[in-house]
Amino acid sequence: MGQGRGWEGAVLKLMRAKDFAFTVTGAEDVTGDYRRVHFTDGGLLTAIGVHPTMWVRLWFDDAGKPHQRAYTLVDPDPAAGTFAIEFALHEGCASDWARAAKPGDTIEATVQGTGFEEPSPAPSHVFAVGDPASLPAINSLLGALGSAPATIWFEGSLDGLPCVADPDRHEVREVPRKDAGDHLVQRVRADLPELLRATPDPYVWIACDTRTTRALTAFVRKELAVPKQRTHALGYWRAS
Repeated sequence: MGQGRGWEGAVLKLMRAKDFAFTVTGAEDVTGDYRRVHFTDGGLLTAIGVHPTMWVRLWFDDAGKPHQRAYTLVDPDPAAGTFAIEFALHEGCASDWARAAKPGDTIEATVQGTGFEEPSPAPSHVFAVGDPASLPAINSLLGALGSAPATIWFEGSLDGLPCVADPDRHEVREVPRKDAGDHLVQRVRADLPELLRATPDPYVWIACDTRTTRALTAFVRKELAVPKQRTHALGYWRAS
């Protein structure tokens, strides 16, 4: 694998990325714009193991050109060799593939760069910024960090989506997507400084579109001086 994937595939191969083939076993629509697809893992979970917020790169055909996107594994079961992936549906080849996915379909995947290091000391408060594409990772993060309270800025609406946030200790602030993500950036810039000052051991986790993630990461690390080991950032998708 890796041939025919352009420069991205070549770079990943040089970085010793591992390739797998997943097979669809079923799918269901969670909402009209959110679809869960179930897979067998092609040996992934045995070879790599499982950790919170674990993600893979799926390869799609985009008018004859390779296109990759990162997705978090949902409910991975190493014993059964199964997991699910949840797709936030919009225009594009990845969403088109998910809409049409049926049992027996296969898709190639690459694993490189995924990992999770539990922050030490444990977070006194978690600050997460995400959207429907990264909701599975947010759910995994909240489960991994135990009883820590959390504030979550969610770009979009959670109506009908499978969010595990506990209202007793997790505050979700829904933010409409406006101005290509700039509205979310400004909201976090306004809210976060005061919240950070109120907690001794914060942990900041950001997973939005690439442009938004870069802007917020620079703000948190450079302007707010949050140490790198107390932050995690990943661009989940590129706005067209």
